[in-house]
Amino acid sequence: MVGQTKDVGWNIGVSKTLPHPIGKVWDFMTSPEGIALWLGEGAELSPVKGTRYETADGTVGEIRGYHEHDRIRLTLRPGDWDHDTTMQFAMVANGDRTMLRFHQEWLADAEEREHQREHWQGVMDAVVEALKQLS
Repeated sequence: MVGQTKDVGWNIGVSKTLPHPIGKVWDFMTSPEGIALWLGEGAELSPVKGTRYETADGTVGEIRGYHEHDRIRLTLRPGDWDHDTTMQFAMVANGDRTMLRFHQEWLADAEEREHQREHWQGVMDAVVEALKQLS
């Protein structure tokens, strides 16, 4: 089935090339304002693997990888879910442009996958708009 693999179960990815250099995108995505957009209000992310976080709305998780100007990988469990997922955002520089990608694995089923596709598309739109405001 589309969106389901043997290795990571149901998963979704959303990507976009942004007209901004990687430093600007990274700095925004790791700022309190950026984290609030893609993860939730109140979360503080440490670059130390194994560090736990919690958002104001009860989403919890743990840092699995933090590589500056490359990616942050973490577990993600919204307060009303009964299972963890793995999520990462990654970026790749291409001159003064940056490809940004959100990827989430271990979703419960096709319905949750579709819901998360809409969620990450909305997050991407919000990131694009926020970066425009910073220009």
